[in-house]
Amino acid sequence: MAVEDRTGRALKREVLDLLVHADLDQCIRALLLFPARKVINPLFSLLLHHDEAIRWRAVTAFGAVVSNLADQDKESARVIMRRLMWSLNDESGGIGWGAPEAMAEIIARNDAMAGEFGAVFVSYMDPEGNFLEYPPLQRGLLWGMARLAEVRPASVASAIEYMEPYLESADPTIRGLAALVAGRLAARDLRPTMERLLGDEAEFAVFHDYRFESHTVGKLAQQGIALLEERG
Repeated sequence: MAVEDRTGRALKREVLDLLVHADLDQCIRALLLFPARKVINPLFSLLLHHDEAIRWRAVTAFGAVVSNLADQDKESARVIMRRLMWSLNDESGGIGWGAPEAMAEIIARNDAMAGEFGAVFVSYMDPEGNFLEYPPLQRGLLWGMARLAEVRPASVASAIEYMEPYLESADPTIRGLAALVAGRLAARDLRPTMERLLGDEAEFAVFHDYRFESHTVGKLAQQGIALLEERG
């Protein structure tokens, strides 16, 4: 049956099956053969899946599909980015689960999207901008910042001025990722705050390179400080 002829429910099952059973690179290659307009809705719904591993695989696949779409039809990719942004707006009536992560993955993978939406992504850290107040969303935001600070630091360099409160967050995932971001962005003025985290043994998991990695806040603070030292 052609993709165009499948029901939404059948297509969602097929996309889910790929995310569950396929190697993630193979999954992405398979999804890129689908019309993007057909697989975006299933991927949107899978950003809310109860299984954390599936949610994160959906984030990765979402980024790849929209990046590929942007190379062919930039306006359609912009529409999807605006849909993610709307989901983070109070007026949407929802919470926007997975939206910061998906936005970051798109920006990480695509030059054009980075140029247009990097500053928008930073604005979610800005108390005077599109600030995300809810800590679970801030976790996704900081994960996205860490992703972008690793592969496209210039696109989020302005985040440095908003970073310190995240280093002092009560949430260990937020403060640990903030320390890593500060190092990747060479935020030397934040070193004293980063050093205060070196003994922080709070643990959390981070999705990186297609797998979950266990870290402590202190370990990521140490990595961040090492990056500062490498860059003089």
